[in-house]
Amino acid sequence: MKKSRVGFLVLMAVLAVKSPAQEKAPLRLLQTIPLPEGVHNHWEHFGVDVEGHRLFLGSEDAPVVEVFDLRTNKHIRAITGFGEPNNIMVRPDLNEIFVVDGGASEVKILKGDSYQVIGRTKLTIDADSIVSDPATKFLYVVNGGRAAHNPYCLLSIMDTTSGKKLADIRLDVDQLESMAIEKSGPRLFINMMGGNEIGVVDREKRALVQTWPLTQGKNNGRMALDEANHRLFVVTRTPPKLVVLDTETGKEITSLAVGGGAADMNFDPASKRIYVSCGAGFITVVEQRGANDYQVIGNIPTKSGAKNGILVPALGRYYVAVPKKGEQEAQVLVYEVVP
Repeated sequence: MKKSRVGFLVLMAVLAVKSPAQEKAPLRLLQTIPLPEGVHNHWEHFGVDVEGHRLFLGSEDAPVVEVFDLRTNKHIRAITGFGEPNNIMVRPDLNEIFVVDGGASEVKILKGDSYQVIGRTKLTIDADSIVSDPATKFLYVVNGGRAAHNPYCLLSIMDTTSGKKLADIRLDVDQLESMAIEKSGPRLFINMMGGNEIGVVDREKRALVQTWPLTQGKNNGRMALDEANHRLFVVTRTPPKLVVLDTETGKEITSLAVGGGAADMNFDPASKRIYVSCGAGFITVVEQRGANDYQVIGNIPTKSGAKNGILVPALGRYYVAVPKKGEQEAQVLVYEVVP
């Protein structure tokens, strides 16, 4: 046998031997949930009701909230009557669903079983990102800013028990993104995208008390918190990076490249994994090996423009929304988390 032929066979043998990471990808595609015919070119964010076995997904262009059964992974129905539904939170104890409707500048309160609107909390233009305080049951909602032709945004505080707005915190920046809330203290972290920095809000004082600059990337989007290790995770879009900050000092610790066009990020403290849904067509999975040590352990293929995703740790599942693009049909991909 000629040497070139031997070399070729050796090379093929080497390529055929998979590394442990290749043999055990962190996510495995289980199922694809098709959707009825409709306009779903622009998905917003998921909401989950583990107790009620339901998954919710806002479609800004339809505009509807799609509902799925978590037990059967089937589409149940579409809830109509929205302008631009984007963020969704469920309170099973009240049997109520809270939907931020940016198009109507309000939070709509729906009955959990009938899906009928039973209340409305008025906000300003461009109501969008939310975070919930599990202790007080207060909902913090971003609104105003650039879309309202104002040089400032409002962080509105809503009491989900009474359905009433309690206060507005003014932040002097024209664009805000996602938030993260600490349980052991009064701080709320917010992406001040218009200033390319992180804002620290004291929930007791209802005031901005600190700002931390981001230097390793611009257009800061989604955020997640590792409270035990005092680490805040921020995804930037220019360039696409995961930036890690120390919540004790506000300093950037490290950063690493992730997929472009990220719209959602989740951190699972049990497995020490960070999941970033990327519009580039994959999910970047990062493993936390120490408070200052992070490694990409997988880029799991999805589909074009599939930038919205949610981790449901109680089920060991990760869900991704696929938009309709040309011949590509709108659907939801269901992944199993592989330990």
